[in-house]
Formats: sequence, structure tokens, C-alpha cells
Amino acid sequence: MLKAASKIKILENGGLTSPKGYRAAGVAAGVKNGNRTKKDVAILVSDVPAAAAGVYTTNAVQAAPVLVTKQSLAKKGQLQAVVVNSGNANACTGEQGLLDAQAMQALTAESLHIDKELVGVASTGVIGVLLPMDRIEAGIAEAMRQLSGQGGGNFAEAIMTTDLVKKETAVQVTINGQPVTIGGVAKGSGMIHPNMATMLAFLTTDAAVEQAALQDLLRQVTNRTFNRITVDGDTSTNDMVLALANGMAGSDTLTPAHAEWPIFAEAFEAVALHLAKAIARDGEGATRLIVAEVTGARTEQDAEKVAKTIVGSSLVKTAVFGADANWGRLMMAVGRSGAYVDPSRVGIWIGDVQVAANGMGLLFDEAAATRELEKDPVVFKVNLQVGEAEATAYGCDLTYEYVKINGSYRT
Repeated sequence: MLKAASKIKILENGGLTSPKGYRAAGVAAGVKNGNRTKKDVAILVSDVPAAAAGVYTTNAVQAAPVLVTKQSLAKKGQLQAVVVNSGNANACTGEQGLLDAQAMQALTAESLHIDKELVGVASTGVIGVLLPMDRIEAGIAEAMRQLSGQGGGNFAEAIMTTDLVKKETAVQVTINGQPVTIGGVAKGSGMIHPNMATMLAFLTTDAAVEQAALQDLLRQVTNRTFNRITVDGDTSTNDMVLALANGMAGSDTLTPAHAEWPIFAEAFEAVALHLAKAIARDGEGATRLIVAEVTGARTEQDAEKVAKTIVGSSLVKTAVFGADANWGRLMMAVGRSGAYVDPSRVGIWIGDVQVAANGMGLLFDEAAATRELEKDPVVFKVNLQVGEAEATAYGCDLTYEYVKINGSYRT
């Protein structure tokens, strides 16, 4: 659950369609190897065009739906619908893949009687295979029939691949006396690394937000949340985070100049952080979430480098899986992070057990440290003692099951 700030109300069973004016659906169309029991086509619709923002994979190889959505959103600055399929990434599929992504966009737009450039497109799944467009088309038609204000959960299920659990949440805050709701959903379990990952995330709000302000906020929040998670060090071809703000709450238009902008921004980040942590926790084969809290850095960028390196280290991740209090692996990660470090000042904690001070090991209670490593989450604390900046990153342990899952991913 989200750890609520004083002005943030967590909505029980909240999700993508908790804000006013959103409907969603998720259906089984047989995209996943012809399986008609697993949902794999999803649609989100706003009753009115919404200010929209997007951030995308940094991988040089970008899937067709990423290219289509980037182009449309850059031109319009608005979205009214998003269509998603799982089971097939529509990546490395050439000209036909681009045509298929455009067809998904056009089919959705025609069903809603809106401009096709108001439709975002996303895909996730196996790379290098053409979409089964007959199934996609039938899935879009069925999803249209099932659109509902209660359809957020089905949407969340339909975008899953190797995810074990749905990832969704919603919060509410008050802006100028009006309740404003922010909802979100995400998928991601493997091929996850900072600077985006095999993840899709969609955030909705009924607040009115200036488009440029929404884009800046999404970029900043992504850097502090989705860009601070890792499962396996791989960055996907399909990553995308989209945010829609349709203004149906009736609040003032929000920009950073608005007196209550900080309240909205905090709630928006709370939703993103909840989803990001849920992705890290649901890493393929994972048994425990890893949290790396770094303090005392010269800059936030340095703190982030250290935190990301810790949660991304295979040796750290396997030590967590085995509950091995090998703090030297943490020191190794600190040293290779690329951040400014004075080794003679570094302090390290496993949970509440301090294992190193001033760059040297301490006599510590091995059994107590092991108990900390058996907790979920496992928390590592590192104080560099060279400044005042801090950052936190999230990851998961690396298990036998991860190898098993990815050794037979296509089957």
C-alpha cells in the first residue's frame, strides 16, 4: 500500500478508472499463443480529450507502437484513448509492424469516432513476431463493447505478461475545495532496468493540468520512480509511461504557479512510486523487494548512481536470495557506481544492523543481519558522508526461477 502523506487519501480498490470520465476494458483475443482464457487486448477511454504526456524507452531499438504514440502525442499534446496488446511486442517487425500499430490506432479511433492521433498505442511481449491482426481487430471490437467505469481491473490484467499480480492504485486530494483523483496501472516483471524497462504504465487524473506542466511533471516523477527500479539490468524496446488529465473534476487548471500544485504533484508521484515498487517487487522469480537508501552524497545524481548500482548488482541480488550478509558486495557496488566516493567515510547497514563504518567492517551480529535479509523488503542503507544529497532505488533478488522463466520465455 501507499504510505499516504497527510493530504493524500488512498482509494480502496482504486485504479485507472477511479478518476471521473474514464472507462476501460480488457479482453482475451488469443494474442498470447492463441490462448482464449488470458486477457491480452485492453482499451482506456476518456470521455473528453485529455492533456497528455509521455516518456519512452531509451533503447535505440524502439517498437512500432512507441514510434506511433510519440509522433501522435508530439503533434496533438492530447489523447482520448489508449489501445494496448500483450503477448506480442510488435518490435523489430519492419514496415509491416508500423502499419499494424497504425491500424490498431485507426481501428480504435473509428470505433470512438475520434481523430486517430488522439489514440495512443502500446504493445508488450515477444520481440520479432508480427501481430495477429485478425485477433487484434476482434479484440478491439470486443473491448469496445465492454468499456466500463469499472473496467480498470480488466485493463490491468490484459496488459500483463510474466507479471504474477496486477499493479494498480488510486489516490485522492483536494484542490481548491474540489476532490481530484489520480489513478494508475502498470505492468512489468522482467527486462527491467533504470531509464525505463519492459514496463508499461498509464496514469489518469480528472484534474485539469496544463500540457507542458504535465509533461515536465511526468518526466521528473519518472526519474525518481520508474527510472529507479531494476530487475535484471535489461532495458526494453517497448517501454512507455503515459499520463492523461481530462479536467472533469472541475478544478482550476494546474501549473507549477498554482498555490496547490505541490499537493497534486506529491499525489501524482505517490501513484507512480507505488506502481514502480510493485514492478520491482514482482520481478520474475523474485522473493523479496530490495530497497537501497543512499544518504550523504555530494549530489542527488551521485546518490542515485550508488542506489541504482546496489539494486542492479547480480552479486547483491543473489546475496539477498541466499540471505548472505556479505557486505563487501555492497561496498563493491558503491565503488563502481561512478559517483564521487571517499572509501574511508562509507558506512553500511543491512536493515538496522550496521556492518561497516569508515570503509571498514565491524563486528556485527551475523544472525541479526541474516534476519534482516530474510525480511521483505530488504533495506540497505549507505551513508557516503561527503555531502547532504540522498536517493532511493528499488530492485529484487535474483533466483533460480528467473533463469527458468527466461529460459523458456517464448513457450
